[in-house]
Amino acid sequence: MSHEKYRSCIEACNRCADACDHCSTACLKESNVAQMERCIRLDIDCAALCRFAAAAMARGSEYASDICRLCAELCDACGEECGKHEANHCQECAQACRDCAEACRTMAA
Repeated sequence: MSHEKYRSCIEACNRCADACDHCSTACLKESNVAQMERCIRLDIDCAALCRFAAAAMARGSEYASDICRLCAELCDACGEECGKHEANHCQECAQACRDCAEACRTMAA
């Protein structure tokens, strides 16, 4: 079954989506919210794509590899942006993005 074959990548995608959702919400509470705009936008996009990638893998979509390649690219961008900020939620999100990008690249290979 597809969901078992890709279980570790699906789990990485779901963890990343959760971290991105938490980060975007926490960023909105920062005093310098205007400086966090790109972080928030990437968090939202990354969470959505990670969930889409997880669903594609779970159902065995013929495009799952392509979706995961794109997910890895977006996770790289989001992780890089979050990594620029000192807040714990940003640092945790950056790590989740790096982990997800690695899992998606492995899956797509």
